[in-house]
Amino acid sequence: YPKNCWYVAAHAHEITDALFARTFLDQAVILWRTAEGEVVALEDRCPHRLVPLSTGKTVNGLVECGYHGLRFNGEGACAHVPGQDTIPSNARVKTFPVAERHALIWIWMGAAELANEDLIPDLHWMGSPGWRAVTGYLHFKADYRLVNDNLLDLSHETYIHKHTIGNDAVADSPVTIDVIDRRVVRVHREMPNIDPPPFFALAQGHDGPINRWQIAIYMAPGYNMTEVGFHAVGPDRNTDHLMIRPIHLITPETEHSCHYIWGLARNFRLDDDKLHDGLYEATQHTFSEDRELLEIQDRRMQAEGMPKLPQVAVKVDSGPVQGRRLLEAMLKREADDPTYCAVPIPLANDDEVTQPFAVAAE
Repeated sequence: YPKNCWYVAAHAHEITDALFARTFLDQAVILWRTAEGEVVALEDRCPHRLVPLSTGKTVNGLVECGYHGLRFNGEGACAHVPGQDTIPSNARVKTFPVAERHALIWIWMGAAELANEDLIPDLHWMGSPGWRAVTGYLHFKADYRLVNDNLLDLSHETYIHKHTIGNDAVADSPVTIDVIDRRVVRVHREMPNIDPPPFFALAQGHDGPINRWQIAIYMAPGYNMTEVGFHAVGPDRNTDHLMIRPIHLITPETEHSCHYIWGLARNFRLDDDKLHDGLYEATQHTFSEDRELLEIQDRRMQAEGMPKLPQVAVKVDSGPVQGRRLLEAMLKREADDPTYCAVPIPLANDDEVTQPFAVAAE
């Protein structure tokens, strides 16, 4: 995995003054908020007898080991040893840089001195005025790269997600692919004058035909966003469209598991709580369908010795292949230069309406 970059650890609301344990890049970590509300992250390992600190609890902003009660502060220093006044100088726990931005908690797993909050991608849709985001989490028992592949080839919506976001129009529509600054892949699909899948009928409040566009956007190592725009057939695309930005943040846990931390932001009907709840249920159901298939795929790949994909190439593989190339280039740059940190670029622009790559009659 690339390490000199920010990964999403959790939604901000998930981290409280209680211990929150999660594994990132094969490293067990605990997170919690101090008495001042600051989020801190330590290795989930007591230096005394190597018991996970997550077996314990927080006491007055310190984490107390559940085995012998040693307590550690947010800087990883031991602050208390029961039964003695002196504290061993080597009683320390490794810390990880963390940041709170866009209603998310970010963690840096690489060289701590390289951590720079300016390298956090702009995902303001998760918590900015004019947008409302429903959020969720899923644990996938699958290689995180398979999840990135899945999100760059949305033709699968036709076959996996017929009851939420998919219909025949998705797989039948051609795509154009752009690679921007060797950092971002964009896979653009136009679907004019189609019947709305159930998710879109729910969003617009009726089942009349729509013009829909969809862009799968990927930036290594695991930042994915889908730009989804649609409007009723007839009205103007520039002024009458509705916009949804599903944001998929894929953080590796192990070689064959990952965290799927998602948000779905919309710029319409912001006060409609019923719609909000309906979008959560539909989105969690949709991503759970992806999880079921990708876990099957990962198990088969392990059984076959992790062969290279695709085994048989078709047109829809172009996006995932480009995404893999960006990830591999990022890994190589970091291996060649341990101080290398990739600079993020904007995933989308709120001030522009994406125009169709081909004019189609409505």
